Amino acid sequence: MLMTAPPPSATTQLLALIDRQIAATGLDLSGLNVVTEAATGAYAATAVIAARAGARIVHALARDTQNHGSAADAAREVLSLAAEAGVADRIRIVERVTPDMFAQCDILTNSGHLRPITAETIRLLPARAAIGLMFEDWEFRDTDLDLAACRARGVKVAAVNERHPAVGVFPFLGPLCVLLLEDARADISTAEIALLCDNPFSPFIAAGLDQAGAQVRVFTDPLQVPDADWSVVVVALTPGAHDRLDAAGLAHLSKHAPRALIAQFWGDIDREAARRHGFAVWPPSPPRRGHMAILLNALGPEPIVRLQTGGLRAAELAFRGGHSVGQDILQPM
Repeated sequence: MLMTAPPPSATTQLLALIDRQIAATGLDLSGLNVVTEAATGAYAATAVIAARAGARIVHALARDTQNHGSAADAAREVLSLAAEAGVADRIRIVERVTPDMFAQCDILTNSGHLRPITAETIRLLPARAAIGLMFEDWEFRDTDLDLAACRARGVKVAAVNERHPAVGVFPFLGPLCVLLLEDARADISTAEIALLCDNPFSPFIAAGLDQAGAQVRVFTDPLQVPDADWSVVVVALTPGAHDRLDAAGLAHLSKHAPRALIAQFWGDIDREAARRHGFAVWPPSPPRRGHMAILLNALGPEPIVRLQTGGLRAAELAFRGGHSVGQDILQPM
């Protein structure tokens, strides 16, 4: 009688993904001290990625959150994964990052629990340190990091090329937008979609919607949208100081796309003006200003592992003095 092996567990698959991405990006943190966050779900992998890539010590800051579990939940998930990975002895879960931890830090990530990274924090870092941003340079928000203080201190700041083949995060944007519309119960296969997008997300979101059967046209400004039988307007506009879909844009859409669902992917919307014009906006509750309304972890751990590994690799390259041969993962700030 033939015996079949049981399918690999979710943890086994996650660790295989982590190792694959470490190899693909060339991440090597041997001997370095890393300060990052301890989080739940797919983000529990961040500290483990750093340790699995050879970091000497990883200090991982855990905090209570409203939507993503408690500090105790995060500690439990990170240490459980770390134990399976054989690196639990090099990860320290902390409730606060002390000045001594910052003083010994080689790589600091801009993870949510550590933001904003202020001038006060930057003064505690050694000048050799590098800060890894888990996004591309054009996505930078000055509310997250005092870039001027980094430059004054000599601390290097590294964004990550999310379109690099070894990172490959942007191809997930299309499926992520499809999931957003599925959550809104939009019939994508028959949808006429106006995609408002003025940034490099555009071809990836459009391709995902097209593959799902939608008819998509891209506009960089709401005032460009012409009369048509639009069923959905997807907002994926680079956030700024003001709402990217404001009262004027909504007034225009009320004339040219009056029956459309407005789906907020990225970029702030004047939701009060949307209500006045009779628009339904999905999701019903807005994200924090400047943040995406649906996160990559909605698609599972792979895009998060790809992003976090790539971000750590960009920071490592910055720490070691720049690009290595054949690599363009690093985008220096």
